[in-house]
Order: sequence, then C-alpha cells, then structure tokens
Amino acid sequence: MSILADTSRSLLAKLPARSGCIDRKRHTSIAIGAMEKRYRLRKSVDFQRARRQGKSWANELLVLNVVPNGLNHSRFGFSVSRRVGKATVRNRAKRLVREAVRRQRDRVPGGWDVILIARLPMRTADFLGVERAVEQLLRRARLLKKAPES
Repeated sequence: MSILADTSRSLLAKLPARSGCIDRKRHTSIAIGAMEKRYRLRKSVDFQRARRQGKSWANELLVLNVVPNGLNHSRFGFSVSRRVGKATVRNRAKRLVREAVRRQRDRVPGGWDVILIARLPMRTADFLGVERAVEQLLRRARLLKKAPES
C-alpha cells in the first residue's frame, strides 16, 4: 500500500459522517470548501435581472453577466444549457466553473451578482482552461482585486 493511499484513508477517517462525502470508501467527492449559500444566486428573478440589466463579457468557454446587487457580498450563479450536453456533461461543466469561481471569490469585491453561462466548448474543457477563462472574464469586467501577497 502506498503512502498516498494511507494518507487519504487517515484523512477520511477523521472526517465527520456528514461532511459532504458521497462515498466514504471511494472518496469520490468530498465537498470541503463548497460555496456557502449566501454566495449562491438561485432565484430565477435574479438570473433574469442580471441577463436584462447587467453588462456582459464573453470568451470561448463562458459568458459573464454582472449587475450590482446592493449587498455587502457578491453572489454567483451558474447556467449550462442542454445544448452543452446531457446531465453528466452539464453537471461536470458546472462543477468546474463553480470551483474556478470559488478559488477567485475572495478577490471579487462585494455588491455584485455574477452569472457564468457555459458555452459549447465547455464539453471538452479541462479545469486549467476553465480557471483561466473565469479569471480572464473577471479581469475584463474589472471585478478582480489584486491577489493577496503570500
């Protein structure tokens, strides 16, 4: 047995029973660092407002819509059309975009509703490409603060 396997098993043993882990034996999906509810945009009305009143930017993989929300924090919504693919493809696309946004969330100032809409090339996109696309769009929208100094 490898050291990596021992380490991952010991980490899983320390996790509480309901930590977001789908399958404790295979540890296929551990939702550590998932996006908090207050950062999520869920209501259809909010999506429509962002689409109608907001400003948009696009690149090959994504379309970004942004509108002020009057809150102290920014909220993020994700949309993937059926044209992108069947449910598994759409869910993968959303997971990739959600994780890319989660990593940049601290650099986005408060007060914005941000919607990211997946385009057809998301079917075959890898995480690095999605992360670059999200960062590029947020920069173009002037929503990215400087990265914190380490």
